[in-house]
Amino acid sequence: MIAETVCSAVSAAGLGIAIVTAYRKRYLAAVRVAAYSLVPIGLVMTGVVEWLADTAFSPTAWAGFGVLGLAWVLFMTTRAVERRRGGTRKERRAAARAADRPDTVAPAASAPSLGQGARPAAKPAQAPRDDDFSDIEAILKKHGI
Repeated sequence: MIAETVCSAVSAAGLGIAIVTAYRKRYLAAVRVAAYSLVPIGLVMTGVVEWLADTAFSPTAWAGFGVLGLAWVLFMTTRAVERRRGGTRKERRAAARAADRPDTVAPAASAPSLGQGARPAAKPAQAPRDDDFSDIEAILKKHGI
């Protein structure tokens, strides 16, 4: 009952401000203020204010909001863990099966990938040194390239 009285007073004050604004020949602003001031009384007339007041003072409603919040937190936590692990369970199983087979190729690879720990047997033969590129080679070797 108090909420309805407060909403009615707010609407009456807003309509008073709209009348003063219209008196100052600012009709567009007056209509906008009148529209905003009619919202609280409209909410009272539709019963939304009573529903909100009943919900605000109901322990069952607050427990329900708590359960919804907990569900949202659990959902977001599982999404974050799923992103860290790299996808869904089906994707992880497929990746594990692919890792078990040594002859598999990565989807974007142009040539078969090497197995674990496999290295080339020998270094390729170096081309004869050219004086023009010797300084570039020295710089690259200095940087470990």
